[in-house]
Amino acid sequence: MLRRSSLFRLAAPLALLAVSGCAQNFNARVNRFQAMPAAQGQSFVIKADDPKLDGSLEFATYAGLVSQRLTAAGYTAAASPDAAALVVKLGYGVDKGTEKVRTVPTAYGSGGCWGWHDPFCGGFGYWGGGLGRPYAWRGGTYYNGWADPWAFGNRWGSEVESYTVFASDLTMKIEKAGSAERVFEGNAKALSSNDNLTYLVPNLIEAMFTGFPGNSGETVKITIAPPKKK
Repeated sequence: MLRRSSLFRLAAPLALLAVSGCAQNFNARVNRFQAMPAAQGQSFVIKADDPKLDGSLEFATYAGLVSQRLTAAGYTAAASPDAAALVVKLGYGVDKGTEKVRTVPTAYGSGGCWGWHDPFCGGFGYWGGGLGRPYAWRGGTYYNGWADPWAFGNRWGSEVESYTVFASDLTMKIEKAGSAERVFEGNAKALSSNDNLTYLVPNLIEAMFTGFPGNSGETVKITIAPPKKK
């Protein structure tokens, strides 16, 4: 939870009104190593990498999303675990968060800002560019860019604020059934201001399967556009 001066609290309602009409991209960093056989309808079964998740309805929901993606890629869900040619092991999680302290500006000039104490203006992430304003999607809030989701630039005045950054990740391993020969290893990571897995995991799955199976050994930034308004 951010702690800001009374000056920010006066500006916040105007900021939230503007945010509500502006959704932004989901960004993740994905690395994959693969020796996947050409898709010819091979059957697969999805299992939890963590045995504690066996029987979990939440895991079953995410496994269903992965199954849809593999089916679209040309593979087939096995009629039973014993009939599967490929075993997919899925894992996911989010850390407890890292609290940070940062000095932020209290006044702005030009450059696309909303005016006095716009909290989402300027700044540069690890891959460059301001992170932009937050948006809500799939039950959470996310920010534009793989970087600290509350990173800011600096203009005229400043004040100190504290905030929490959560690191989430999705891992997926695919092995040939019966031999444990691994043909795919993938990891997708993102940073956010919340730890809502029901928001984070579906987006990480989409990032993992963008360009699947990918070039082996390559780490890429995946940008997912928010759903279009109806």
